Amino acid sequence: MRRNFIQQLEGSSITLAQAKALKYVARQQGVRQVELADKLEVQPMTLARLIDQLEQQQLVERRPDPSDRRAYLIYLTEHADEHLKEIELAGNKVIEHALGDLSQQQADEFKHALQIIRNTLLNKE
Repeated sequence: MRRNFIQQLEGSSITLAQAKALKYVARQQGVRQVELADKLEVQPMTLARLIDQLEQQQLVERRPDPSDRRAYLIYLTEHADEHLKEIELAGNKVIEHALGDLSQQQADEFKHALQIIRNTLLNKE
């Protein structure tokens, strides 16, 4: 699925890692940079470079964390909207392709089973 998603993003100005970061920040505006690194399972220095790239493209901005002067909070800019739509479209195409040979009932059952597995794993941590 990852390879297919990358193919869908071909010609885009963003990478898979940048797309993942943008989607997470879109879900949780004002996420602390260190928390974002943890969620994306990358080293803080790797994330810092990634955020630098997104800032250069004017897709995100760092703001000082009022509760910790050493920390930064990450916010999307209005320029990110177009990229988020592109990411959403690419993701939908990948899912549509992956589930293409399943009936609607099979696809629904599969999605439900994945949700149960996800919830089970989240509750075990």
